[in-house]
Amino acid sequence: MATDPSPSAAAPVADRQFFGHPRGLSTLFFTEMWERFSYYGGRALLILYMTDAVANGGRGMTVAEAGALYGLYTAMVYMTNLPGGWIADKFLGARNAVFWGGVIIALGNLGLTLPWNASFYVGLALITIGTGLLKPNVSTMVGALYGKDDPRRDAGFSIFYMGINLGAFIAPLICGYLGQNVAWRLGFAAVMVGMSLGLVQYRLGARYLGTAGQLVRTHSPEERAQQRRSLLLGVGILAAIILIPAGLQLSGTVQVTVEAIRNAVGVVLLLLPVVYFGALFLTGRWTKDERSRIVAIIVFYIAAALFWASFEQAGSTLNLFADRFTDNHVFGLAFPSTWWQSVNSIFIIALAPVFAAVWIGLNRRRVEPSTPAKFSFGLLFVGLGFLLLVPAALIVQGGGPDTRVGVQWLLGVYFLHTVGELCLSPVGLSTMTKLAPERIVGQMMGIWFLGAATGNFIGGNVGGLFETYPLNQIFLAVFATSAAAAALMFVSIPVIRRLMRGVH
Repeated sequence: MATDPSPSAAAPVADRQFFGHPRGLSTLFFTEMWERFSYYGGRALLILYMTDAVANGGRGMTVAEAGALYGLYTAMVYMTNLPGGWIADKFLGARNAVFWGGVIIALGNLGLTLPWNASFYVGLALITIGTGLLKPNVSTMVGALYGKDDPRRDAGFSIFYMGINLGAFIAPLICGYLGQNVAWRLGFAAVMVGMSLGLVQYRLGARYLGTAGQLVRTHSPEERAQQRRSLLLGVGILAAIILIPAGLQLSGTVQVTVEAIRNAVGVVLLLLPVVYFGALFLTGRWTKDERSRIVAIIVFYIAAALFWASFEQAGSTLNLFADRFTDNHVFGLAFPSTWWQSVNSIFIIALAPVFAAVWIGLNRRRVEPSTPAKFSFGLLFVGLGFLLLVPAALIVQGGGPDTRVGVQWLLGVYFLHTVGELCLSPVGLSTMTKLAPERIVGQMMGIWFLGAATGNFIGGNVGGLFETYPLNQIFLAVFATSAAAAALMFVSIPVIRRLMRGVH
């Protein structure tokens, strides 16, 4: 059951206390801001920390090893959103899921600051679990603040998205500086402090959320008992997945490597959506319109996965390019390469209000592009960013070992990627909450983030090829994939709009 079966009741249109939007949006805005501070602060450091020499406080991993672990971690961060949405729908409610997810994330960040090898991996695991509880459910509550026909809805998600990027902007500046210039572990400590501040703010602002995120039990005792059995089965399977390989590794029976785990997760990422949607169609009692809209969700899921596969190379391929092949000076002043991770967020903060106003203005004139058209633009622009980087790669490859390119190349890439992101991501979040049947809205948000998991997995592993293939070929291949997906999405607009069954 959806966490709030009557979103319009939670936030009447008259509630305009936060820049013309419901006051509860401010609570969720700052909660997600601090959670993203935590995530992006750690992400900016992670691959550079893993590939740095042990003598410098790093982990001394090869780029291929670090890329495999990075792709695995960032995929799992989003992959856990699907069970996180289900747990909120059935047991906790979105409001409690967000709080306890934040607590687990803070504990995971603490693990990254500790000096032991095991604490690093335990910390990453806790962050993935906590994010799975927090991220889909805070987005679900944003949707619950508006009625489905409220014209402020897409604009509200754009404002919420600006909060995400405010955290993502600040984090690399603080955590990146501390990590690269003082000590890696100090950078991760700053990440932990950010998540803790987010938890305090969330508790203090909960009174403005109305009924949004509260658990509404409408199932029979028998259905609830079945749900509890499903939860216990899931926990048992998860424990077996963790403990069996660990036991085999400790006993010396088999050698469990990051690459082997990565390959297994890749198979799961391919099979999980197929199994999930198959089960959804077979077991759910859906109306004709609901079935049609679920098919539209599948299409958007695939498009989102392809978009994030390109976009999320910011933390892997582009991060390495910034660190190794970019002259990181502005007006003669040097800056840490991790600061590049803030550039996308600067553009988001500047352009998100513009896009929010444009969508509302075009909607009033009845000429706003449809959701699939916006997805097409998103895929096209993210591909163009990599096409722009092809000449820069050729300059690096044609020069000496110390050749570096100017900052204008990456600035152009991040600008194009930001335009693509604003066409697709906040619009996709809003569309999922409108298309999803009310009793599984949390799970559908999990599916949206499962697409991000697939994209992060691919993007991280492409980063692992950084030292294996010529960079111009990698960038050109990414462009070709994104452009082909954009073209296919564009020609399919009429079909997708019919599948959406009146939801625009």
